[in-house]
Amino acid sequence: MSDSFFTPHHVCSFDLETTGPNPRTARIVTSSCLDIDLPESSSADAEPRIVTHNWLADPGCAIPAEATAVHGISTEQAQREGRPHAEVVKESVAHLYAAWEEGRTLIVYNAPFDLTILQHWEPTFEVRGLVLDPYVVDRALDKFRKGKRTLGIVCEHYQVSLDNAHNSDADAWGAAQLAKRLADVYPQLRTTPVDELMALQTNWHRERQQSFREYLERIGQDPRTVETEWPLLGPLVQH
Repeated sequence: MSDSFFTPHHVCSFDLETTGPNPRTARIVTSSCLDIDLPESSSADAEPRIVTHNWLADPGCAIPAEATAVHGISTEQAQREGRPHAEVVKESVAHLYAAWEEGRTLIVYNAPFDLTILQHWEPTFEVRGLVLDPYVVDRALDKFRKGKRTLGIVCEHYQVSLDNAHNSDADAWGAAQLAKRLADVYPQLRTTPVDELMALQTNWHRERQQSFREYLERIGQDPRTVETEWPLLGPLVQH
C-alpha cells in the first residue's frame, strides 16, 4: 500500500452468502464482486458504471434450512446450478487480487467474516490493498448510537437504499453505497492515507470487541468467543 487515499468512486464491493455463521467452517453458496466506477467530477445524480461478477457454488454439503431461509438458495438448487466450491473460491480470490491491482478499495461489510471464509478455503489468501469496512467505521465514529448494526439497519440509518437484502450482489451494492455515504458524513475517511486507515480500522475493531468482552465478563458470560482481529481473524485459540 502507499500514501494514496480512499475514494468511493473506484471500488470493488464484495459479499458472500454461506452455509452458516461460523467463518471457519462455513462454505460459500453465493459470491458477488461489484466493480464500481464514478468519475470524481460527476454530478450527484450521475449513474455509476457497475460490472457485476456473481458466482453460485455447490458447497458440497447440505445447506441448512436456516441458511436457506436467509439467502433463498436450497441444497437442490446449488447442486443443480452451482459451480464446484473450490472453483468459486479460486475465482473470487483472483478477482479481489485483480481489484487491488487496479487500485480499487475493497468494500466489505464485517470483513472478518467474508475474508476469513476465503482464507479458510484458500490458506494463501492475503489482503493486498485497502479494505474499507462500513461496519467497523460506523461503530467507531457513531459509537453511542443504540440498536443493532446489521447492514439493513445501518443503511436505513444513513438513508441508503437496500433492496433484496441477503442476496449477495444486493448486499455488496448496499455496502458500496453505504461506504460512499460514510465518506460524505466523515470526510476524514477520504483524507487519511490508506496505511493509516487500515491501522485505524484494525484498532477501532479491536477496541470495540475488547469492550464487548469486558461487558460479557461483568454480566457473568463467557467472553472468549468474541474475537478482536480485523480484517482477517487469527488462528483459533483452543480453551
